[in-house]
Amino acid sequence: MAEITAAAVKELREKSGAGMMDCKKALAENNGDMEAAVDWLRTKGLAAADKKSSRTAAEGLVGVAVAGTKGVAVEVNSQTDFVAKNEIFQGFVRDVTAIALEQGDDIEALKASAMPQGGTVNEVLINNIATIGENQVLRRAKAVSVTQGAVIPYVHNAAAPGLGKIGVLVALESDAGVDVLEPLGKQIAMHVAAAFPLALSVDDLDPEVVEREAAILREKNADRTVGKPADVVEKILNGPIEKFKKENALLTQAFVMDGKTPVADVIAKAGKDAGTTITLKDYVRFQLGEGIEKEESDFAAEVAATAAGN
Repeated sequence: MAEITAAAVKELREKSGAGMMDCKKALAENNGDMEAAVDWLRTKGLAAADKKSSRTAAEGLVGVAVAGTKGVAVEVNSQTDFVAKNEIFQGFVRDVTAIALEQGDDIEALKASAMPQGGTVNEVLINNIATIGENQVLRRAKAVSVTQGAVIPYVHNAAAPGLGKIGVLVALESDAGVDVLEPLGKQIAMHVAAAFPLALSVDDLDPEVVEREAAILREKNADRTVGKPADVVEKILNGPIEKFKKENALLTQAFVMDGKTPVADVIAKAGKDAGTTITLKDYVRFQLGEGIEKEESDFAAEVAATAAGN
């Protein structure tokens, strides 16, 4: 059986919002597997159905840039928030974002690209690590574009122009004017930042994510479905699963500005008012540190756990 440390219990509490003893039991029941423990807590009704904001502690900056009908978002991580305020680091993220806008979002190609001050992106990154004294990583990049229309950027918690903790791009395909697309795109981008969609449409959702949710629902509803025919079970679970899909696909999410109108309908109305068609072709949402696990040391908690025989 895996050792259940105080640090692991703390991490699970942050991920799930469940109580300390419940988290400890969940880890013990799942041999220390963090994701399985989260699912276990959810099946017991002891954790939130979905935590939208990442609990990771990774720092750094997300950069976004737009030129005409294309845009790009780039994430560069550091160990502490202090580095994100460093002018050298901010300049690096800004330069790399500009390069990605021109050359594309392939990370290995970006690392080999030339920087304005000389050297490659990777060489300058290594030099910055030595100069600043903290590890830094060019983590990811994604570009979007339209044939005709606009790509609209939005940065939440901006540290500097085009740099912040959440970067969003919205790609609108249309022959409507900038006066129509920019305000619409800005509102949708703010929605994306707040609502954390998992995919553009229901059909684009990761099947593994949907199946994981279905498995949790089956477990939570076991008492209601035991002994019932498969078609009845399917009807019981179908509603909650479809609700999960709608709430996590951008086009079917309720627009945050009014809390009820599907985003697709907001776009359709804007197009109708403008006398043309507007299509949300793609989007990007980069949240700093999303999906990164960072080790944390809580000496007092570890001592207490040791004293308790954990």
